Amino acid sequence: MANKVVKLKSVETRENKLKTQGSRADDVRENLIQAIRSGRYRPGERIRETEVADWLSVSRTPVREAFRRLETEGLLVFESWRGAIIADLNRQQISELYAMREILEGAAAKLAARHIDDAEIDLLEVLLEKSDGETDPVKLAELNRQFHGAIHDSAHNRYLSQTLEQLRNSLALLKGTTYSVPGRAEDVVAEHLAIVEAIRARQPDAAETAAREHIAAAQKARLRLLMEEGLS
Repeated sequence: MANKVVKLKSVETRENKLKTQGSRADDVRENLIQAIRSGRYRPGERIRETEVADWLSVSRTPVREAFRRLETEGLLVFESWRGAIIADLNRQQISELYAMREILEGAAAKLAARHIDDAEIDLLEVLLEKSDGETDPVKLAELNRQFHGAIHDSAHNRYLSQTLEQLRNSLALLKGTTYSVPGRAEDVVAEHLAIVEAIRARQPDAAETAAREHIAAAQKARLRLLMEEGLS
């Protein structure tokens, strides 16, 4: 009986250890995604396990697991001669990313027009007001993320939200912001307003169309940035 109790405690200890490691790996992954978004780690840059472990004050085990997950998600690539590298998207990959984004953002807006409540509409309008007149590209990019995140939540579809979250993580690999394109800030406010008006009017098809047109315009602005950078 005593041996059985010891074995059970040993199993529980291992399970708790695995849960703790998994939780830490989740935290490391989230911190790394935020670091990519903020520019701490840039596309094409090498990233070392030891450096991340020291930064986040964790062992290398959860860092290694986080690296593995980010590789699966396409945010990290491993090169035999350099190790872990932040993924650097080419022009074709970026076009594919925007093609998926147009479909998914359109679906989110369409569902939001069906399921959104008054409080969620108020949030969208507040974010619109904050964007109107703002000139800092970095602040505008963050408000844009919040705006689209609010639409995703208003769609009330967990599976769509999960897919959009993965897509949003991939967007962190894009260099700079389209808000640096002259006139883009003003255009985005008008495009966002069209989406909100359709959602507020409970017009799913109009909301989807407005959202898809917005992403198509964003892609054009992104391609303009790529041409200026000379990316093939």
